[in-house]
Amino acid sequence: MNCSVAQTLEVVGEWWTMLIVRDCFLGITRFDDFQQRLGISRNILADRLDHLVERGVLVRVPYQEHPVRYDYRLTEKGRDLWLVLTALRQWGDRWEAPEGPPVIIEHKQCRHESTVVPTCSACGEHLDVGSVRALSGPGSKNRPADEILLPARGA
Repeated sequence: MNCSVAQTLEVVGEWWTMLIVRDCFLGITRFDDFQQRLGISRNILADRLDHLVERGVLVRVPYQEHPVRYDYRLTEKGRDLWLVLTALRQWGDRWEAPEGPPVIIEHKQCRHESTVVPTCSACGEHLDVGSVRALSGPGSKNRPADEILLPARGA
């Protein structure tokens, strides 16, 4: 499918996969630690870690020779998923956390609780679905400059 969302889901769309990536951002790097934290079966964990390595999201770094054991570390491609996870976490905090957010993000520089807010990279204005439109890009199969309609707020 010629869709960046669909292609992304091919890489990280499986439920356990995003939880593994989340744990990587929390500093978890070792197989046994993932397994213990997630309660995932070893064969599924091994499969998901292999997939993330094959797709360039994680890299294996040996930390022991006999037997060989690895740390799993985020690549640049993997670190770029931080914003995706943050958006999912913020949505979950708003809609699925009746007792409040399980994790709060603090901005290191000013030490205040923070949320990530989408802004226009050109003018700095706040972005939401009502303030943007989608146009055909260079990889589109549609004719150039075809506007792709987005639903209005509340639709």
